[in-house]
Amino acid sequence: MQLARVIGDVVATRKDENLSGITLLVVQPLTPERQPAGRPLVAVDSIGAGVGEEVFFVRGKEASFPFYPIEPPVDASIVGIVDHWDVEK
Repeated sequence: MQLARVIGDVVATRKDENLSGITLLVVQPLTPERQPAGRPLVAVDSIGAGVGEEVFFVRGKEASFPFYPIEPPVDASIVGIVDHWDVEK
């Protein structure tokens, strides 16, 4: 799992039928110090996250697991909203 901040949403007029009803969000991966880490990416939302929230997401085949038995063609999925995190220095 990786930490990220939701920085936008995606509107698609046409998409794979297995993505019907699934929200697409743009997330910016973060370091433990909340700094941007790498490029933003599009992830499907399985929990109802919104822009500005800090979330954790999974990548790979596991990204489709929250939508079982449907297997949408995804490789990144938001699976939790972070309330807070602490990093010991």
